[in-house]
Amino acid sequence: MVALLGRNGCGKSTLLRCLAGIVPATTGTVTLGGNPVASHNRRALAKRLAVVAQELLVPFAFSVREVVELGRTPYARFLALPSIDDHRAVQAALKACDLDGLANSTFQQLSGGEQQRVALAMALAQEPEVLLLDEPTMHLDLAHQISLLALVRRLCAERGMAVLAAMHDINLSALFFDHVLVLDGGTMVASGDPRDVITAPLVAQVFGSRVAVFPHPILGVPQIVLLP
Repeated sequence: MVALLGRNGCGKSTLLRCLAGIVPATTGTVTLGGNPVASHNRRALAKRLAVVAQELLVPFAFSVREVVELGRTPYARFLALPSIDDHRAVQAALKACDLDGLANSTFQQLSGGEQQRVALAMALAQEPEVLLLDEPTMHLDLAHQISLLALVRRLCAERGMAVLAAMHDINLSALFFDHVLVLDGGTMVASGDPRDVITAPLVAQVFGSRVAVFPHPILGVPQIVLLP
């Protein structure tokens, strides 16, 4: 699990779009499994890579199950009913995100945290190798932030997925992610274990904030405290 850190506008979301093949890279090449992302057609790419945006917009009164079923679109066959594999993947995604009891609820009736879990379940239904998250904890309260990231970490371990998430919370990133990348003005300025990367000088340089950095009392990972 890799966290992508940096100020607003530093290029986090743009980098995710490049990795997903939505925005072409102006220099260099993005590869997946050794092959350029641009060489994959969209259906083939969607079977290997899933994206969870900052907000999932559902314009119609779809049920939670129907929204999650949209994650199986890359596997859909023309005029064919959903397969056994489709039903299995959708049910597994609902269970993984603790949505069994909400499967028949209307998406718009859910809380923000529940909707974010639905967005994650839809991505998991794709059965991807790589999961890209664009500020997944935005607009969530603390309990839902922790719950969502703990879920992603568990699924990462169980399914062997690679996870890259654009994050805005440094402390949560240090708690839940194995590796952090720090962007500043579109350039990577640091990369590595949170213990090595998250320092007071780096936070001052990148975020323009004075902080003190202390080890977490249980996990030992760095946690920042703002200074007046």
